[in-house]
Amino acid sequence: MNALTPDQRFEQLNLTLPPAPKPLGVYKPFLIVDKFAYVSGHGTVKEDGTLIIGRIGKDMTMDEGKAAAQQVGLAILATLKKNLGSLNRIKRVIKVLGMVNCTPEFERHPYVINGCSELFAKVWGEENGIGVRSAVGMGSLPDNIPVEIEVMFELA
Repeated sequence: MNALTPDQRFEQLNLTLPPAPKPLGVYKPFLIVDKFAYVSGHGTVKEDGTLIIGRIGKDMTMDEGKAAAQQVGLAILATLKKNLGSLNRIKRVIKVLGMVNCTPEFERHPYVINGCSELFAKVWGEENGIGVRSAVGMGSLPDNIPVEIEVMFELA
């Protein structure tokens, strides 16, 4: 059993968190209800605050989409750190909804969303970092981002 905390596991990945995104509409990016933390749909915010843009199957490959989904996962982690102070306050991933901006022919939505799911599994371990999930294709997403993901977590 790995005795490292989620914060320590993240540090070992040598990844950098982007700035926690600010709402682009009338909603809260993060909300605690009882023992659950809900994170609104996050996009592909990079370290410099800009967005990864493009449609999978047209402007981007499937692997570029998977990398974009990992970037969304990093944006979600940034929101958790901003609101909770530590990834250690999360006990487990409950539900992931991954939306993929893609061409009508594209069918590998789960592969793309694995970019985020694999990141969470590395941070919280296989038992607590993998929850239930949906990965669906969309005709478009805000600002033409390739991936949007929302997550429900259980608090520690």
